[in-house]
Amino acid sequence: MIDIVYILNQIDGVLYFPILIIVMAVAGLYFTLKTRGVQIRLFVESLRILFEPSGDESSVSSLQAMLVSTASRVGTGNIIGVSTAICLGGPGAVFWMWLMCIIGASSAFIESTLAQIFKRMDNDGNFYGGPAYYIEQGLKKPKIAALFCICLIATYALGFNLLCSYNLQSTFMDYSFYNPATTPMIIGAILAIITGYCLLGGGKRIIKVTNTIVPLMGVSYVIVSLIVILVNYYNIPAMFALIFQNAFDFQSIFAGFAGSCIVYGIKRGLFSNEAGVGSAPNASASATVSHPAKQGLVQTLSVYIDTLLLCTATALMCLSTGVARNAAVSGAPYVQSAIGSVFGTAGPIFITVAMVLFAFTTLLGNLYYVDNALIYLNRKNKPSKRFMNIFYVAAAFIVFIGAIIPMDAAWAMADITMGLMTLINLPACVSLGRIAVDCLKDYEKQKKEGKDPIFDATDIDIDTKMLDTWY
Repeated sequence: MIDIVYILNQIDGVLYFPILIIVMAVAGLYFTLKTRGVQIRLFVESLRILFEPSGDESSVSSLQAMLVSTASRVGTGNIIGVSTAICLGGPGAVFWMWLMCIIGASSAFIESTLAQIFKRMDNDGNFYGGPAYYIEQGLKKPKIAALFCICLIATYALGFNLLCSYNLQSTFMDYSFYNPATTPMIIGAILAIITGYCLLGGGKRIIKVTNTIVPLMGVSYVIVSLIVILVNYYNIPAMFALIFQNAFDFQSIFAGFAGSCIVYGIKRGLFSNEAGVGSAPNASASATVSHPAKQGLVQTLSVYIDTLLLCTATALMCLSTGVARNAAVSGAPYVQSAIGSVFGTAGPIFITVAMVLFAFTTLLGNLYYVDNALIYLNRKNKPSKRFMNIFYVAAAFIVFIGAIIPMDAAWAMADITMGLMTLINLPACVSLGRIAVDCLKDYEKQKKEGKDPIFDATDIDIDTKMLDTWY
């Protein structure tokens, strides 16, 4: 009998090592050099831009577009993904997660700036766009643009939602009522029904409440993590020593590179912050800004919030407690044990509540990107209501399946589909990178002249026939 999980793991292993690790590292370093470290050099400027008004109350501001992309980035990966990386790859995975975050933030700048440059305007005056549009218009490759959309749908409607559902049900494993034979099915069915109800037009109140609560839960999660770390303050020096020692234990790393802290750090970091994947540009294109570089700069902050703040909170909270880590507890059990060492039985309950909220908004947020891809594939027209209803029912069924499949299968599916998106988006960004770099130079030139930068495409070397705006 064919072992599907084994095949998925083999594909996953080859895709990330050596292919994606090389592509991501080279692209990130290339963009960092070409922009002269824009993600670090203009960090303060990014903060300033974040709170600039759009100038029109009906349009999407930089902050609003950043919050949409951050909502997609922030989710179960910040908790379960980090735990899995540490348990399976070792504490050194945290260092490689940090490094790829800083390098990858330059990729986030390029892809979001390109999305702004090549954005389109609908009949109602709203902006839209993303990788499919800059691949079609900038590279003149509509077939590759369509392939990207197919990969995006596979990632966000299939891979990520399978994993999100699995991660949610896994938080119940430590409870006495958990029965491996029935509990995942019950949780999966409940989650699928609620998700389907909201997607089919109901549950607007549920969505509104969760969208209000989730930011508060994110802040609460960081505060709780800090409390756990401070309670275990005497372990902090040894904790950082362990992270760096394991990160540079090259004898151990190269003895099994595919399962090393480097690979797990990069894989889980990419899953969490999505820098270079091509998802965030779909949100970035919707913002109304005076210059494309502004949205590119703001999106670097979203990557930092996800990895340097939330992922780090999980990692340091777990490692500071010194609770046992191994493959058996990877995922929710490791995080719940860590927080439970300080808060007792209330700790695991807090994580479960956080995961329920994060997972639900992630499931719906993922399908926001899918809607954009379906519109592109339907010749830039919204598919019929009948088609969308069938699609939403299928999406809800996928949520149910995710709760009952093995952990390895869930992670492998998400990694593979996300990896395919990245392998299309990053080379496209490299090919079009000069345009984004010239855009950044124009922005900095105007800033030096004391102006609030306003972009005119004719000021840089670009064929304006490719554009729908900016000239």
